[in-house]
Amino acid sequence: MDLKAHLKDLCTVAAPSGHEGPIRAVIRNAWADLVDEFQIDGLGSLIAVKYGTQQPQDTPRRRVMLCAHMDEIGMIVSEIRDGFIRTSALGGVDYRVLLAQSVLVHGRRTLPGVVGAAPPHMALNRREYPTSDELWIDVGLPADEVAALVRIGDVITFDAPFFELKGSRVGSKSMDNRASVAAVTCCLDALARRTHEWDVYAVASAQEETAGSGAQTAAYQIQPDLAIVIDGTFALQRGVDDDEGFKLGDGPTIGRGPNFHPGLFKKMQKVAREEEIDLTVEVLPGHSGTDAWTIQLTRAGVPSTLLSVPMRNMHSPVEIVDLRDIRRIGRLMTAVITQLD
Repeated sequence: MDLKAHLKDLCTVAAPSGHEGPIRAVIRNAWADLVDEFQIDGLGSLIAVKYGTQQPQDTPRRRVMLCAHMDEIGMIVSEIRDGFIRTSALGGVDYRVLLAQSVLVHGRRTLPGVVGAAPPHMALNRREYPTSDELWIDVGLPADEVAALVRIGDVITFDAPFFELKGSRVGSKSMDNRASVAAVTCCLDALARRTHEWDVYAVASAQEETAGSGAQTAAYQIQPDLAIVIDGTFALQRGVDDDEGFKLGDGPTIGRGPNFHPGLFKKMQKVAREEEIDLTVEVLPGHSGTDAWTIQLTRAGVPSTLLSVPMRNMHSPVEIVDLRDIRRIGRLMTAVITQLD
């Protein structure tokens, strides 16, 4: 598969938390030839099922859940005044990076806009970042047209391109977590040429950036025997040292802490060594802040693990990843699944 082209298709779709319909359609189309059937749970998460070689009389059927959230951070219209739009965060938006950014306002029709603030000559304190109350979106229309086209509660997303850097590094908005969705696609593509006993449930979960609720409802429906969650983690860059971040292109990380089952952790490490995949331990001593937490707590509890793609500039319009890390996660999950008996 052409990973770069697939990732570009995923990242260029606007689909913030609670509004995942457009990206769900793109993912469903990408997975259509790789799975046996689709389900959509009541919260809007996409569940793709690829059946294993278990016999029909095998009860219960063993199920492994692969989960990557498909939503992205965004904003929501909280006030309209004199043709300008003020926002509230939809997920963990960093308002420090918003000034002068291009955005899309998804009103009665989609409007391009820019985030502006008072000029620095007039700012009371030029040493401080503008707050969300001081940043307004300008769509360039008269106030009466803005009032007719935009409503309180409409969503706003970054209008940022997918771009290529040197080597195997690429960047975009919504790389968190479309990079992980692409890793699941790599796994499903490889499993199409491999034999596996367990049934595979690939989930593109909804609303992770706001509550983590999509993974919980999907896990409740699937009732998996174990779960592998894929998300982003912090990559080394200026301001992020090796106590907090991981090097791009050196392979994925695996979470270790109370959120993760120790037996599954050992299994992932063992298979990674067999496949010659570098797997760095990421210590997460409490709530991991990922879908792994809500899945672990579903029903009577689900043994879970977390694989993460190192990512620079997380929660910004220029998130950067290395394609090799995505491929390695797909390869590792494939190897683990084919060994489940």
